[in-house]
Order: sequence, then C-alpha cells, then structure tokens
Amino acid sequence: MGSHPHGWWILLHLVLFVFWLGGDLGVYYSSRFVINPDLTPPARATALAIMSGLDLGPKICLVLFLPSGITLMALDPHGASLFGIDLFPWWLMVGVWLFAAIWLALTVIQHRTHGSRTVVYRADLAIRCAVIIAMAAAGIYTLLASEPFGVTTNPKWLGGKILLYTIAIAAGLGIRMTLRPFGPAFGTLMSTGSTAQVERTLRGSVDGCLPYVWAIWGSVLTAAALGVFKPGAHLGG
Repeated sequence: MGSHPHGWWILLHLVLFVFWLGGDLGVYYSSRFVINPDLTPPARATALAIMSGLDLGPKICLVLFLPSGITLMALDPHGASLFGIDLFPWWLMVGVWLFAAIWLALTVIQHRTHGSRTVVYRADLAIRCAVIIAMAAAGIYTLLASEPFGVTTNPKWLGGKILLYTIAIAAGLGIRMTLRPFGPAFGTLMSTGSTAQVERTLRGSVDGCLPYVWAIWGSVLTAAALGVFKPGAHLGG
C-alpha cells in the first residue's frame, strides 16, 4: 500500500470525527450546569462560556468534514469518473477547499458574534441549506445508481455516509432554531435574576435540542462505522 497522502487524509478525517463527537459531549455536559437553577448566575455564566468555547470545535469539524471527505473520494484508488471524465480534477479540489474556507470563516464569525451580524448569519444559513440539498441529492444518487460516478465497487456505504452527514447539518440547524429563546432568557437571568418563567425557557430551549443532539451523535457514529467497514463494497484483493 505504501505511505502516501491518502493515509494522512484518512487520519485527518478520523481526527475530525473524534473532536466533533468529543466536543459535542463536552457541550452537552456543560449545558447541564447552565440550566441548573441551584447555581448562582455568575457560575452559570461561567458554564455557558465553557459550553460556548467547546461548541466551536464541533462546528469547525462539521465544516471540514466536507472537503476532507471529498478529498478522500478524489484520492480513492478505485476511481471516480463518469463517462471517462475525471470528477475530481485539481482545480475542483482547490475550489472545494476555498469554499470550505469561506464557510469556515462564516461559521467562526457567526459563533463569536452569536448571530448578531445579519449578513453573516444569512450567508452561513444559505450555505448550509445549499450543502444539505446538494449532499442529499448526491447521497440518494449514490444509493440508487448501479455504478455511481463510474465507481464499480458498489459504494452504497458512501451514499449512506453522505446522507448521514446531511442529517447532521440539518440537525445543527434544528438546534440553532430551538435555541432562539435561550439568549434573551439568559440575559434576563443575568440582569434581573431567576424567575420560574426564565428557568422554564432556559430548560425548554436547551432540552428541546436533545433530539437533534442525539441525531447528530447517531449520524456521526454511524457514518464513521460505514467509512471503516464499507458494508457491501467490492474492493477486490
């Protein structure tokens, strides 16, 4: 097999998986302190700062999963061409990484400004919706076509992995929408103190994210398993 760039890209993909899931677990754990009414507001603010800091890691990993995954497809020795046309020329790969760099910049700005910059928020949202549509189409095509993109190894596992990535992005948008009441309620907590309504809003918005969190965890774990085991693939000797 040899040493080669393919192995380093696989390592990067695995590192992204580890930091994504590990960071998400840290976010979940720290969120329990944020919504704990027995803690003082300053203690809860500290927990929120920790949660926010940890949350940037999974957001970065989600974005970089796309270009690293496409790079792995381009380097795959089993080929990726359609009608004799190379689907991953060097200029396309450069474009993919430039796109990812722009998306990553928007993601970091969006995170640090908490969505207060409308232009950044809308651009990031538009990119995520576009990626969801494109990835869903690519995943369904890969599952249904007999030789998707000219690949003859039965890469149904890859179609499943692409769809799971799509689910993770969509679940992230679900979390974003569900957390909308959280900011104003936490601001009220810090300025005027706790009330029953504030606590209900905080807990409701955080706990309301749990189905989306579980969807992300399940998607990421299953996608990793598909990438490792490649069920049904005919890879030869």
